[in-house]
Amino acid sequence: MLLHKIYLLSFLLLGGCSLLRGEEDAVTVSPLPKIENQFQPAKIWSASVGDGVGEYYSYLQPAWRDSLLFAADRKGRVSALDINNGKLIWQVNLSEKQGIWSKNGSALLSGGVTVAGDRLYIGSEKAVVYALNAADGQTLWQRKVAGEAISRPVVSDGLVLIHTTNGMLQALNESDGTIKWSLHLDTPALSLRGESAPAIAFGAAIVGGDNGRVSAVLLEQGRLIWQQRIAQITGATEIDRLSDVDITPVVSKGVVYALAYNGSLSALELRSGQLLWKRAWGSVNDFIVEAGRIYLVDKNDRIMALKADGGTLLWSQNELLHRKLTAAVMYKGWLVVGDAGGYLHWMNSDDGRFVVQQAVDRSGLLNKAVVAGDKLILHARNGKIHAFTR
Repeated sequence: MLLHKIYLLSFLLLGGCSLLRGEEDAVTVSPLPKIENQFQPAKIWSASVGDGVGEYYSYLQPAWRDSLLFAADRKGRVSALDINNGKLIWQVNLSEKQGIWSKNGSALLSGGVTVAGDRLYIGSEKAVVYALNAADGQTLWQRKVAGEAISRPVVSDGLVLIHTTNGMLQALNESDGTIKWSLHLDTPALSLRGESAPAIAFGAAIVGGDNGRVSAVLLEQGRLIWQQRIAQITGATEIDRLSDVDITPVVSKGVVYALAYNGSLSALELRSGQLLWKRAWGSVNDFIVEAGRIYLVDKNDRIMALKADGGTLLWSQNELLHRKLTAAVMYKGWLVVGDAGGYLHWMNSDDGRFVVQQAVDRSGLLNKAVVAGDKLILHARNGKIHAFTR
């Protein structure tokens, strides 16, 4: 049976499901709340690194190391910038030449960017993973993998881990890209377009699957240690029955926290996978576990804070519903999210109150912000990068 992926996440996340269910289910996008800014973040620089991702949901979050910021666009341009002033250090193009007289075909980059040591790693919808020299962008190796590589590569113990859209978790040798092992994680017939990048803990990769399960896999051998289902397949429609765990789990103090789209936020015992507690929150956004709290943006764009021990709700911010928010980041004690309209929203992490609202880029924000030392980096849909500080 062919596996069917839902490509338009906006169709699901902004109420496009109403087209499947009827007009009565249409949602209302919240207007911008009126905020009296308590301070004004300073823009340090802006720079363009290509054409961005356009209307596609290609999550190409930048990465940084030392004084360099690495970013990519969907077509195949990968760039290194001076993180202090935005000056271009190098740029390479991974797009494929179709013929002597034709233009380069898009590389369809989607998974990445990951920086580890002196290398960059990035995947593509063409099922290719690239390793580049961080100093000059030279391609060190490229490897065909089992399926579309749309999740972020994860590097650990000499391996580059790739979770592909057909449910395969593969470990590539970091030095030359040869495939060391492959493990198939069950994939349902219908799922969201997205895959969980693994979290690494104590020699194991912890990864979510489209089947509603979280799996722990031994890094050295690719052997399954345990699996735990955190989302049950229920509901009258195919959309209701989506149970994907597309978010990278978070491991903290011996506990695995995992979040499903239509399922739940769950806490699992790291060594055994035993369920410790579960709460009925669903999302496709990465979440934060910090200082005994969990901060998340749910599938309706409700922002909330919960206790990491037990999942008790501490506060909920409901004034940005259905604005297609990015995942939240913590920056100098403030909780920061972007939206599809190109606005950045700063909140008090203690109670969720807004403290700053700023227009960043009219093309909109898809990737969560990158906290790079004392800087906050935003990569807009049109390929522009904006650096702020407070």
